[in-house]
Amino acid sequence: MEQKHHLTSREDCFLCIPPLYHTGAKFHWMGSLVAGSKAVLLKGAKPDIILSAVSSERCTIVWLLVPWVQDILDALDAGRLKLEDYHLSQWRLMHIGAQPVPPTLIKRWKEYFPDHDYDTNYGLSESTGPGCVHLGVENIHKVGAIGVPGYRWECRIVGEDHNDVKQGEVGELLVKGPGVMTCYYNNPEATDEVLKDGWLYTGDMAMQDEDGFYYLVDRKKDVIVSGGENIYPVQIENFIRKHDKVKDVAVIGMPDPRLGEKTAAVIEIKDGFTCTREEIDEFCLGLPRYKRPKEIFFEEIPRNQTGKIEKPKIRKKHGADMLVAKENQIGHPSEE
Repeated sequence: MEQKHHLTSREDCFLCIPPLYHTGAKFHWMGSLVAGSKAVLLKGAKPDIILSAVSSERCTIVWLLVPWVQDILDALDAGRLKLEDYHLSQWRLMHIGAQPVPPTLIKRWKEYFPDHDYDTNYGLSESTGPGCVHLGVENIHKVGAIGVPGYRWECRIVGEDHNDVKQGEVGELLVKGPGVMTCYYNNPEATDEVLKDGWLYTGDMAMQDEDGFYYLVDRKKDVIVSGGENIYPVQIENFIRKHDKVKDVAVIGMPDPRLGEKTAAVIEIKDGFTCTREEIDEFCLGLPRYKRPKEIFFEEIPRNQTGKIEKPKIRKKHGADMLVAKENQIGHPSEE
């Protein structure tokens, strides 16, 4: 299966925004070093700062995180940013990594930037960063997928019995290839949890479609088991993000004496808007009954410097203490 990567050439200029301790930042920057092209390291991720840097430095490739894309789009929608104030014609590729990407987000992006290519890939620190699974710029019709195995990489999706699941079913994503780590330093117990016969157990739940493309469903530790049903928060989050007033959302599991766990949605509303519980409840009628949030909180969503939602903080704040233990289990790999 063909995969065209970023096609970085000597004429490109890469804008690197994430902190350099993040493997995605370092290894995407390597493409510029190999090609002998310019790269710009940017401190700060506000929409006007990003567009100003792209404009003044004539950047052609920009790697963004989901919340930064959301902030840029919201600023454009509200008129706080105007594309005509910047020189952006040279910008050819918008790339996202480090987390599942809502397809609706890229659809909105293409409305403002119809000529941009789009790319994404997947990796972990334990797999030497991004690239073990890669979408390719020619596969934007598969937006939402992380892609197919990269060069010399293999993937599997397995169930709790460590056997492969059927195509289309959800299981844990395993990767195998030349970049898999040797071990966690001085931690053989954690190493044995995630490395088995050369396969790295990523801790990510995924599924493969009929064309062989892999999709992230959620982190294994974030799966909610309610009344015997596995509920994947990312699927609910992607649905709620379609609401016109919603800026960001995080879905967690909370203790429930009857169901074991119940779904709770923490929702951040766009600036200048108000929203009620009743509006969200009505909107969520489009979800299967068992996936509809039983609790809804309106507040700001905490994210770390790499753009990931800090669900342990949310769980602690809302009294989901019995579930916080999931975060403390050894042997869960870090994310890209």
